[in-house]
Amino acid sequence: MQRSNLGNTDVEPRETLPFSQACENNKEAILVVLKTVLASSAHVLEVGSGTGQHSVYFAPHLPHLQWQTSDLDSNHTTIRAWHNAYPSTNLSLPLSLDLAKSDFPVSVSQPLPYDAIFTANTLHIITWPLVERLFALAGDTLPLCGKLIVYGPFNEKGRYTSDSNAQFDQLLQQRNAGSAIRDKEAVIALADSHYLTLIATHAMPANNQLLVFEKVAT
Repeated sequence: MQRSNLGNTDVEPRETLPFSQACENNKEAILVVLKTVLASSAHVLEVGSGTGQHSVYFAPHLPHLQWQTSDLDSNHTTIRAWHNAYPSTNLSLPLSLDLAKSDFPVSVSQPLPYDAIFTANTLHIITWPLVERLFALAGDTLPLCGKLIVYGPFNEKGRYTSDSNAQFDQLLQQRNAGSAIRDKEAVIALADSHYLTLIATHAMPANNQLLVFEKVAT
């Protein structure tokens, strides 16, 4: 389902909307990369749209493509609220996605193949088996030269890249034993096993990274 574009997504979010600071962090820096990486893409699936804040910011700045949100059903009300507040003609309401139970969803109204997949702040939240499931689905779904773009914190060679990341990782594991900052080398190896090759690593503020993978075989 599409929404009409009201234009400005740079205004402050309405006080009544659920708000995630993690979604606001580095969105400008992420967008700079997306404008280049997604220049030839037509249909992007966002895995784990959360509050929907990323989608309402990115979609109007990437008018050449369709931005499809997805998440657990429990997050759809919040995503819809953000979409209603900041609509865009190329922004689609969320589809149901539970990595533990389902494949990537397809919109009946927009049955275009996904040629790019974007996910932010997810790999360190979900369990490692679900990370494996995400990459398997991406490898199966993307066409040749399709892109998988992953944003978040990563360890380098088994070590934290900053004291703040070490503290954050402890907090994650206190909340959920299955959550953790992932080793970048393990993620790259996982991607390789599904014909997804790392083609670029972009350093982001606050010790985060944006990893860009490309489908190299079918």
